[in-house]
Amino acid sequence: MAQLYTQAAKEGDFDHFLDAYPEYPSTAVLDEVRALDFARLDEQRQVYLDYTGAGLYAASQIQRHRNLLASNIFGNPHSHHAPSVASTDLIDACRRRVLAFFNASPDVYTVIFTANASQAMKLVGEAYPFEAGDQLLLTFDNHNSVNGIREFDRVRGADTRYVPILPPDLVVDPSTLERHLRDCVPEHHNLFAYPAQSNFSGVQHPLGWIEQAQSFGWHVLLDAAAFASTNQLDLSRWQPDYVALSFYKMFGYPTGVGVLLARRDALETLHRPWFSGGTIDVASVQGDRYFMSSGPQAFEDGTVDYLNIPAVEFGLDLIESVTMSVIHTRVRCLTAWTLDQLQSLRHPNGQRVVRLYGPVTTEGRGGTVAFNLCDADGTVIDHRSVNLRASQQNIALRTGCFCNPGAGEVALGLSEAELKRCFRNADDRMDRDDLMRCIDAESGGAVRISFGLVSNFSDAYSFLTFVRGFISTGRVLS
Repeated sequence: MAQLYTQAAKEGDFDHFLDAYPEYPSTAVLDEVRALDFARLDEQRQVYLDYTGAGLYAASQIQRHRNLLASNIFGNPHSHHAPSVASTDLIDACRRRVLAFFNASPDVYTVIFTANASQAMKLVGEAYPFEAGDQLLLTFDNHNSVNGIREFDRVRGADTRYVPILPPDLVVDPSTLERHLRDCVPEHHNLFAYPAQSNFSGVQHPLGWIEQAQSFGWHVLLDAAAFASTNQLDLSRWQPDYVALSFYKMFGYPTGVGVLLARRDALETLHRPWFSGGTIDVASVQGDRYFMSSGPQAFEDGTVDYLNIPAVEFGLDLIESVTMSVIHTRVRCLTAWTLDQLQSLRHPNGQRVVRLYGPVTTEGRGGTVAFNLCDADGTVIDHRSVNLRASQQNIALRTGCFCNPGAGEVALGLSEAELKRCFRNADDRMDRDDLMRCIDAESGGAVRISFGLVSNFSDAYSFLTFVRGFISTGRVLS
């Protein structure tokens, strides 16, 4: 009887959902793709809500890649024989396909294959010609792979500056950003780096910042890792100097292949601090000289992942078969409904069950939702216990600060004084758990869910049912 009631309640909620979001049925092709290519999700009763962490791969992607490898012979593209040429041809074809997918002119942009978005950002950081008087401008809301660039500029005497984000929406004040951008010194090198979409809160920072920053003399590094999986990035409209992303974030497979999309004129600004196999035309031991290759080859250290790079096209085929517009619409509908439902949950005493971080509507945000669950007295429930209970119910979500300390610090109310005190008391001998307990003594982190390619209403409903289990006592129900 309880199961029948639950099913009836779900169907009733689905009817209300469709009334509120009538565009959702237009995304039905994704249900067909889920049934054909992702049947394992429902067969194993998994509720996957960590698309910002990693996308899921389709069965057809794996099969097509297996068939390609099984029916061909591929060799190292640095050699010059038939298997080598076959590899080179596929890599070149994939470069062209990536440019076409992002609507990037090959006359303007070039494709550099990397291991992931983090390596793409590292390539920019280590090769950007920082020196005294130069500037690196970052937003508080950045992945650690972007924050880490500051270590390159600091060792060379450049200046790192941060633009704060403001609670509760965790957005940047436009006037504050403009003030920082106007501080650009034209005769020096200036690099501005920010995420198109926050991997913490889902905030989508304006792509209009790209042109604005460039008009003041900044180079712009855009972190598109969280954005590109559910949003179309049109590089004919927005033209950052450098774009970093990981393909597994978009369609799950292959892992270990990312890309740095670089404007050709901006690529000439970068100077690598070393050379390796594959990045040079000639090097000499006795002559003590070397000459770097031109274009992307100068940044692709060693032998590229020539067996996995061709699989990128199979993922792009999947996205284009359903269109990014359809994926975006579905994710927006599910995110909007989930946000509304989470905000409506109350304990019997009226206390909110959920403390949301970031915008509470889908205006200016993507399908990533960060929050904490609270007791009836308003106390935050340890995110680790939430994660444990979710795992027991086959719900895959993420907890912690998601490698985005700036957004996490602001969302969780950690002050600069508190953080500096914790680090001042730390040294190399201090147990890292002790340091984390000092930093996160009260909140300990957040919980994050994210929708993606084949998310459906059932996933959102299962998650909401899980959260409802914390109502009243605010404790995990046994």
